[in-house]
Amino acid sequence: MPIMTNFLASAATLRTFSALAATLVIFPTLAANFGDFSGIMLQLLKSAQMQHGLRHGDYTRYRRYCTARLRRLYKSLKFTHGRGKYNRRLVTESTVTEVRFLHLVLYTAERAWSHAMEKRQLPDGPNARQRIYLIGRLRKAVKWATLFAQLCATKGDSRTSLEAEAYASFMKGNLLFEQDQNWEIALKNFKSARAVYEELGKYGDLENQVLCRERVEELEPSIRYCLHKIGESNLQASELLNIGEMEGPALDLFKAKLEAVMAETRSQQAASLTEFHWLGHRFPISNAKTRVAILKAQDLEKDLHGPTADSLPGEKKLAIFDKVFTAYHEARSFIRSDLVSAGSSESAKDDLNGLDKAVGAVLGQRTIERNQLLVSIAKSKLTRQRDDKNEKATKPEELVRLYDLLLQNTSDLSDLVSSGRDRKPEEIAFAEDCELKSLAFRAQRCFFLGKSYSMAGMRAEAYTLYCRARSLAEDALKKYQATGDGDQIMIKELKTLCEECRSNICIEHATGIMEELKAPENLSKKISNISLTGDDKKLEKYLLEKLESYESAVGDPTVKSVPRIEAFPPAFQAIPRNPIVLDLAYNFIDFPSLDNRMKKDKKGFISRLWR
Repeated sequence: MPIMTNFLASAATLRTFSALAATLVIFPTLAANFGDFSGIMLQLLKSAQMQHGLRHGDYTRYRRYCTARLRRLYKSLKFTHGRGKYNRRLVTESTVTEVRFLHLVLYTAERAWSHAMEKRQLPDGPNARQRIYLIGRLRKAVKWATLFAQLCATKGDSRTSLEAEAYASFMKGNLLFEQDQNWEIALKNFKSARAVYEELGKYGDLENQVLCRERVEELEPSIRYCLHKIGESNLQASELLNIGEMEGPALDLFKAKLEAVMAETRSQQAASLTEFHWLGHRFPISNAKTRVAILKAQDLEKDLHGPTADSLPGEKKLAIFDKVFTAYHEARSFIRSDLVSAGSSESAKDDLNGLDKAVGAVLGQRTIERNQLLVSIAKSKLTRQRDDKNEKATKPEELVRLYDLLLQNTSDLSDLVSSGRDRKPEEIAFAEDCELKSLAFRAQRCFFLGKSYSMAGMRAEAYTLYCRARSLAEDALKKYQATGDGDQIMIKELKTLCEECRSNICIEHATGIMEELKAPENLSKKISNISLTGDDKKLEKYLLEKLESYESAVGDPTVKSVPRIEAFPPAFQAIPRNPIVLDLAYNFIDFPSLDNRMKKDKKGFISRLWR
């Protein structure tokens, strides 16, 4: 009996220790789960946004990802809302037992925010009903972000709580920013989020510090815009545009708001734009949408031709050109729609046709300018020493292709300007300028074509092309100088081209003579190096296989591999031989018996006994 009592006491003690051990195992696991979320909220959001659409501003894709992620979380947590009938289950402090419940709340806020941004990026902007829905989505994002901050305050550590508070403040600021009201409160929320990210950026690993600094930079334009609306900042419109050129998901709402403000400003300014001036012509603009599109293109052109144009990098200029093309194409589409609805009014049709021609000519001019910019970028890569091994070097063939495009653009523009009957002096002068540009482009194209032949080792062809390029460049230079007030940049480029042509002519001449003198020596050396079979497996044919076609195997300087005579040992070949006769009927023939013809052995008496 005492033995049994001791055994039961030992079993109870064992169960108690097992329960304590399980408790000790469970609680550290929960703490570890929440600890895994510490300091990685920004990394989690950044990776999810960049990998699922926001790298390219695709909010629809990101919203669908958030929906799929929430579905997986609900299913894995067994936190579904019932089958058939919907039974809402709330996420409270008692519900949150692991970090995935915090993910539920976070991705719900992200889904609502991305849905609002998706409506904000509609082509014509959200209408009144869509804007009400957009604001409702932002309210829901604020609601879930606030809940996320409350849960992190009780379940997470101090850093996670601060990140959640900054996230909630950012969402509240976005809501007020979209509502165009309470700019002081919006400013307070944006400043609060910025202050948190500035402090968090001082600690942690390097990746987290970089993310915090990026968030601070993304919040800065919204803060400056709020100050501008309050009246505490003297920002100009150009400075706001420069702020809007920054990148980041947090700036998309600011960009949309800025674009809406600029569109409203253009609509007000478009009332004064009643005519379009082009080469002495004045074309009336009756459609308000056409006015806004042309005014937008003209505002963008100021950045390309303004005093700060030289300081802009090439990639930024190309982006501005793309926007200019989009605006002019919109204007032409509106003009052609007006042409369809013009009816039988000849005067209105003539005005619209003239306006379409003028806008098309301006579009052609900007296309030429853009291609010239691409030429300048390609030339800089052609002459510059490459420091980065991943940087692609420009080949002369690429410049030849660009000059082909310029020649085609110049020809199309000249044909468009010369298509009218009664041409004004401005149009005639413009057509002559197109011809001069075409001549200069031909000289440049011929020069880089010669460079291409020179790199291929074809000295005679390169020498001829350089001579032709020099002749064209000198002709174009004389014509430009004869005009008196010609394009100084083009004149400078032509002078440089003449000098380069002269130097390359001398180089090609000297190189050709040296190669001619060394030709016998090189020929004998290459003949002595001819191999019977060789080790190079890239050659397709042997010399004996090319006897009927004349191709120099050793005299061509471009041929670098050693020629091979014939494969040795030779490969097996099929040869004719006598046929093989197979007797297939032998097994099926019944031969007669020959026993009666065979000689029989004579046996004795004793052998008969043993038979």
